Amino acid sequence: MFHLLLAIIYLAFISLGLPDSLLGAAWPSIYQEFGVPVSYAGAVSMIIAMGTIVSSLLSDRLTRRFGTGLVTAVSVATTAVALMGFSCSNSFWMLCLWAIPYGLGAGGVDASLNNYVALHYASRHMSWLHCMWGVGAATGPYIMGFALTAGQSWSMGYRYIAFLQIGLTAILLLSLPMWKKRTGSGMTGEQAAGEDAVTDNGQESGGESRPLKLPEIVCIPGVREIMCIFFCYCALEQTAGLWASSYLVLHKGVEAELAASFASLFFIGITVGRAASGFLTMRFCDAAMVRMGAGIIVLGLGIMVLPLGTYAALTGFILVGLGCAPVYPCMIHTTPALFGAERSQAIIGVQMASAYVGTCLMPPLFGLIANHIHVAWLPAYLLALLLLLWLMHERLQRTAGKERNHN
Repeated sequence: MFHLLLAIIYLAFISLGLPDSLLGAAWPSIYQEFGVPVSYAGAVSMIIAMGTIVSSLLSDRLTRRFGTGLVTAVSVATTAVALMGFSCSNSFWMLCLWAIPYGLGAGGVDASLNNYVALHYASRHMSWLHCMWGVGAATGPYIMGFALTAGQSWSMGYRYIAFLQIGLTAILLLSLPMWKKRTGSGMTGEQAAGEDAVTDNGQESGGESRPLKLPEIVCIPGVREIMCIFFCYCALEQTAGLWASSYLVLHKGVEAELAASFASLFFIGITVGRAASGFLTMRFCDAAMVRMGAGIIVLGLGIMVLPLGTYAALTGFILVGLGCAPVYPCMIHTTPALFGAERSQAIIGVQMASAYVGTCLMPPLFGLIANHIHVAWLPAYLLALLLLLWLMHERLQRTAGKERNHN
């Protein structure tokens, strides 16, 4: 049962990634059909992100009341309905309307599943699960491409993904009895000790069981630091993914076709890096993995800046992706150990919200820098985000250490 549930969670992470890249793949067809400017994709993306932030902040309250399994199943069902709504839309305002439940569903799955895996499974599974998200994110455009090349419309691409989500919803509903407290070989001793304080629906078996309010969460020592870490990481990842091709073309003189192909390798690098990180976490702790990833990112940025030719710049870009790989899953996995299992769902919820705020704000900010100054500032921009991330990470380790010693 333990391994069957893990397989279902892996499947859920693949499903979580499937719709994430659909909008970008379908938008060239959508905006022409609806007769709207190409820039309107940003509005749909922003609505989705706002819904994700809201559901992430509500995840603690919902999980305590209904349990991770039911929250995940309902969230996936909500996403499936929203994707079906996308496929039936015949105007831009309808896309905006269906973007609301899509964002709410995606945030619910993300926050609840991440906390459950952090509590119940070893760090390697967190890395591999986020690798599965990358598999889903890479597969979504292929499904959309299949629909378009087969002479079907973009709406059929959304419909195919919606059918897959409906199938996953059925699997999750059938698996509800399996979503219970587990302590097994997949957990470290520190996690097992933390899990003993948590009941099946995420509540403490003794002590305070009410959901924490946002001001209470933010006042917990170390939470501001970890919120900043997630903000910086997602800002760095999304800015690099969005603007690196422009940097390579406009500043390094790389051909546009070659830069575009290597841009996809950035996300492939993250996916492959997370697969490798799963094995490395058997030897190194989460904090060491984050430091290792930061070091690889610095190396990649350094190679991008140096005048070593086209392929050196492209290699540096791939190294940035590899360095990004362990940061996100390892920081999520270490949350229960740093703050306690009874508070981890609330804190992971605000982590997800902070991550999406970084995704929303920081890539457009660099767009202004690239437009009014120069795209050549991209490595410096990414380095500034990485430096702030590293400083907050080291401060978090000291704060968490003092809290553990105090308790």
